[in-house]
Amino acid sequence: DITNVLIVGCGGAGLRAAIEAKISGLSVKVLGKRSKDDAHTVLAAGGINAAFGNLDKNDSWEYHFADTFNEGYNVANPKMIEVLTKEAPSSVKEIDEWGANFKKLPNGTLDQRFFGAHSFRRTCYSGDYTGQSILKALLKKIKDLSIPIFDSEYVSDLLIEDNLCFGAMSFNTKSGERTVHLADSIILCTGGHTRLWKKSSSRAKENTGDGFFLGLKAGCQLIDMEMVQFHPTGMIFPEEIAGTLVTEAVRGEGGKLLNGLGERFMKKYDKERMELSTRDKVAIANYSEIISERTSPNGGVFLDISHKSKDFILSKIPRIYRQFIEYQMLDISKEPMEVAPTSHYSMGGIDVDPIDHSTKIKGLYAAGEVAGGLHGANRLGGNSLAEILVFGKKAGAAAAINSKSLNSHQRSNRMIKLAHQNLDKFIKSGNELSIPLQNELREIMWNYCGVVKDKEKLQLGLNNLKKIKKKFSDIDVRVTDGNFDDLVNICDLEASIVSSEATIKSALMREESRGAHQRSDFPEMNNSINFNCCVKLENKLLKIEKRNKVPISKNYLDILSLLENQHTNDDIGSKLLE
Repeated sequence: DITNVLIVGCGGAGLRAAIEAKISGLSVKVLGKRSKDDAHTVLAAGGINAAFGNLDKNDSWEYHFADTFNEGYNVANPKMIEVLTKEAPSSVKEIDEWGANFKKLPNGTLDQRFFGAHSFRRTCYSGDYTGQSILKALLKKIKDLSIPIFDSEYVSDLLIEDNLCFGAMSFNTKSGERTVHLADSIILCTGGHTRLWKKSSSRAKENTGDGFFLGLKAGCQLIDMEMVQFHPTGMIFPEEIAGTLVTEAVRGEGGKLLNGLGERFMKKYDKERMELSTRDKVAIANYSEIISERTSPNGGVFLDISHKSKDFILSKIPRIYRQFIEYQMLDISKEPMEVAPTSHYSMGGIDVDPIDHSTKIKGLYAAGEVAGGLHGANRLGGNSLAEILVFGKKAGAAAAINSKSLNSHQRSNRMIKLAHQNLDKFIKSGNELSIPLQNELREIMWNYCGVVKDKEKLQLGLNNLKKIKKKFSDIDVRVTDGNFDDLVNICDLEASIVSSEATIKSALMREESRGAHQRSDFPEMNNSINFNCCVKLENKLLKIEKRNKVPISKNYLDILSLLENQHTNDDIGSKLLE
């Protein structure tokens, strides 16, 4: 049984890719680890970007391009940014028509809110649950098209022979049953690796880097793995939910940051954009106030929106209101929240073509957070939801074209047997358990590869990671009594170790501070550094190389120059100081 297009991952990028392949007239199958109703996309709360100019008439794709490129600190692929910013409006209109139900203005056009580092109001939204509304709309379309989604399927290997991907191996996380999925085209939409930090906006058993590891094993390269975004505002207590996201929509709707002394400290870090500065700058500001001991009672900083009415808060950020009531019995319409930076987004990922998101492996594509190249050194809030729709569609269309071009389907019993062996080798008695080692790894990444790094810390992190690698071969994995958690956990841990090593080694290679990558021993950005860090797997060993950045063409330079002369952020600055 051969599927034309196989999608690995049932979040927004995967579903949009599946829809595009299906309407091309092909058979499509989607595999997801989680329930299809609860993919990571539901956590993307604040909004989705598209330069409609509904509130600020001067906005255009060129301004959106300039904001994305400039705030990515010249590391991103400019062609990829052009595709995103030109096609975001049509993708946003489409998903709204499919049932996302974004907030409308009285004239029927989409409302748009401010988000950090945007020159204009261009973030469309559904309250503070935009990702969930998008996922529901996609699932409705999936149902209408009768596309099958298989939940609880853990993809352990892609099937590769002669630089061609012909399918994937998965096992069911509840029954343990293994399935070989043969396909003409495979699209990875598996998310990133931010769960590998102790404080993370991701939930357990997601974003452990398994997509990166699948790509590396297949022969793909990773780029920009050192570029990990720490969102400025995560919850800090109770301990079991530390890192849970407090959406940027709070600041977009007027939330103010205050330190323990009651000072609105963003004046010191970005007096023009204040709380709507770039995520990296706000995260560094919060981190700096915390390490300088100007903290709130629980060791964070305050985020205050209590100057707004309760009706306004319930209208604009209802989820956040309930989140603090449920976890802390805190009424944010009366008291400020306590927040601190949290690991949030993998800006690096699998190296893909900037337009169709194909990889160097024939028949293999990647879209969403697992793909690198779009965000550079800093992701603008609201761009990730636009990314999953625009590039999910692009990858789905390209995968369909590839499938239609084939006259026969390659398969290799040898590679299928190897995929079985890769799982069988884990099932044995041992003296270690995966979960304690995974928790140890998260401590290592937070302490030694966190918001601010230096060579000594990174090297210590690498040394401690080697200790975990040594213990890995002695992990106890049992699959008795229908319990396959051990197998899931060891697969996650293996991917986590490789993704962590790739991140630390890339961070060591980049001897400068640029965007989200902050080195205290190299505190300035070095304009003579003109490379992306590339990671590949050779003989089961990671190899890190420098690759010259994609040059920015004269056309793009002309856009950046023209817009710089035409536009200032004075209107935003005055609004934020009110």
